[in-house]
Amino acid sequence: MINFLRWIVFGIAALALNFPVIVTLITSFKSAKELSTNPGFWINQPTLDNYVSVLQVTDRLNIFGYLGNSLVAALIGTTLALVLAVPAAFAIARGEIGKRLLLPTIVNLRAVPLIIFAIPLYMMFQWLGLLDTQIGLGLILTIVNLPLALVILVNAISELPIELDEAARIDGANTFQILSRVIAPVCRPAIVTSFIFGFITAWNEFLFGLMLTTSKAVPMTVGASFFFAASGGGVQWGLASAVMIVGALPPMLLGLIMYKQISGSMTAGAVKG
Repeated sequence: MINFLRWIVFGIAALALNFPVIVTLITSFKSAKELSTNPGFWINQPTLDNYVSVLQVTDRLNIFGYLGNSLVAALIGTTLALVLAVPAAFAIARGEIGKRLLLPTIVNLRAVPLIIFAIPLYMMFQWLGLLDTQIGLGLILTIVNLPLALVILVNAISELPIELDEAARIDGANTFQILSRVIAPVCRPAIVTSFIFGFITAWNEFLFGLMLTTSKAVPMTVGASFFFAASGGGVQWGLASAVMIVGALPPMLLGLIMYKQISGSMTAGAVKG
């Protein structure tokens, strides 16, 4: 009986948390005519017309281009953030460098609303010629991802016994070898978790994508808004729902595939024997 009640609670919680996604998915399979007469949860005549329209490439709308821009920028922003965060986290955790001032400063800066940096970043990118480029957007996403990656990796490395480093040094390993051959393999779950969270954050970034791109490097979050009134005459909710579902699939699939890695990393160190 207790297990039955527990599953009921889990089901209600899952339904409540995923309610917007469910409504969007249902709406994406309805035609504009049916939406005007049947806005409820039941679908009388399911249709794939909205998805067909979304996947069609036109001179103004190219969802594959938007997906590609988001993928490239998110990979740059996530990978570069990890390249910077891993050695920085090692220095902070093992060398106590910046643990009292640098790390809190970086984390607190991430808490500041990003809109504050909009004007100076735009002027800087204009001067450097990085506006409307995938590299420019990726560099901004690196800054966005760096604080979270740094916090996760500092905590992970701090939990490792210092004896690992000492044993490696006795065997003749230098600092770089200790980091690359000892610390990094052991902290792989934390690195993977940082990558997944960073990729999802980068993929969902809207502000800088809207501000720093115009046509060549428009990400999916910004490009999706172009479909809301693709043919004029107000918002086409079925089409808008379909493009939102397509845009949400990559990070959603990544999170589902790598769920065990995330949960394993988040619970590591919680219980020590």
